[in-house]
Amino acid sequence: MPFSTVTLLSTFTRTILTIYSVARAYAAIVFGVAAAIFYRGSRQDVYNILWAVVFGFATLNILSLAARRMEPGRRGLGFGELMAVAVVGISLVLLGWEMLNLFHVFPIKLRP
Repeated sequence: MPFSTVTLLSTFTRTILTIYSVARAYAAIVFGVAAAIFYRGSRQDVYNILWAVVFGFATLNILSLAARRMEPGRRGLGFGELMAVAVVGISLVLLGWEMLNLFHVFPIKLRP
């Protein structure tokens, strides 16, 4: 089957888009490493950013789980999906605990 102009253009377009997406990924990695090296904030700020990243990725994973539920013949959750649900659940419990402590509703003082 000879190459047509449409096949050639679609192959070229796919190649350019792949190169572009890989370049964007590398740029994000380089930016993240540079930001981590030059960041001068407190350690608590870094932990807050890490929690936001973990919670964000878990939420995206759960959204993709909801989108894949539409597939026929698929049952149960995979390991990654269970981990995502567990992380979101634990994050919500910790957020609730932090809010209760912030508003002095649930202060736990552990003293010997």
